[in-house]
Amino acid sequence: MTILFLLIPLGMVFLGVAIWAFLWAVRSGQFDDMEGPAHRILMDDDDPRIPGRSKAAEDDKTPTDA
Repeated sequence: MTILFLLIPLGMVFLGVAIWAFLWAVRSGQFDDMEGPAHRILMDDDDPRIPGRSKAAEDDKTPTDA
């Protein structure tokens, strides 16, 4: 029975720390975008098969004499 005098306050301290950690995570933006990183890994922007003009190809152009 006397162990309850130790466990109840210890449990309250643990609960307080858990609530503080959760509120800190929410305020710091840890839960803002849960699906973005999961979808971003599927998007391959540097695929060489995608047609487009590269920056190097545009830099190599020289003005033509008219």
